[in-house]
Amino acid sequence: MARPRLGHIQFINCLPLYYGMVKNDVLLDVDLVKANPADLARELIDGTLDVAPIPAIEYARHAEDFVLLPDIAISSDGKVQSILLISKVPATELSGRTVALTDTSRTSQVLARILIEKHWGASATYVEMPPDLPAMLRDADAALLIGDEALRAYWDQPEGLFAYDLGTVWTEWTGLPMVYAVWAVRRSYAAEQPEAVQTVADALSGSLTYCRAHLDDIATYAARWEQFPAEKFRSYFDALQFRFQPRYREGLARYLAEAAAIGQLEAVPAIEVFGE
Repeated sequence: MARPRLGHIQFINCLPLYYGMVKNDVLLDVDLVKANPADLARELIDGTLDVAPIPAIEYARHAEDFVLLPDIAISSDGKVQSILLISKVPATELSGRTVALTDTSRTSQVLARILIEKHWGASATYVEMPPDLPAMLRDADAALLIGDEALRAYWDQPEGLFAYDLGTVWTEWTGLPMVYAVWAVRRSYAAEQPEAVQTVADALSGSLTYCRAHLDDIATYAARWEQFPAEKFRSYFDALQFRFQPRYREGLARYLAEAAAIGQLEAVPAIEVFGE
């Protein structure tokens, strides 16, 4: 059996998983491919990867090709810290204004549009840009940041601007968790290599168990490479969830329904899970 080709997101939010995989020697059992979420989705669709974390919206757009691993996602239940809308005006006043959306995550782009249009009742114009806050705010009235850039802005918020943690806003609005990324498996691969898929699922589950027991160590490791102290990273890793239990799946279903309601998804697929 060939080693499964497993995608890995190069953001701090996946550091706990990667750290646990290294400590548990999981990397001996998989071929790990690092990339940003949008690239991983394309490589999974193209068949150059077998299993990968991909944006939730990309799963929905290609659900006929994928099944999902059962117990893991990148999610939040309240604040997330790494999905941030920074605005020159209150979000309710974004009608007629331009919002710059980072080009590194489709799920967060759609989440921002849902909240701006459905929750805050604003009708904005959207442009896609690289994640550079000063450049984004030169050309737009608000900017969506995700991942490492969002964390830095969350921890060191620019003065005179409004900052919204979109995980917090989503849960306050819906009462549900938000699922940003899911671990998708090519449907054909799951049918042909179920044992390999189960190996990956078990490896990720073991890595999660390890990381939950060693968050202080992981936070200290993360702080070695950044200007912020370990306490900041511990706060972030506490806020992050890697859960995909029924309530989180309900949150994903609500997100997909809202995405369809604003024209960002043609249809809401059934959520199909490997082994269920």
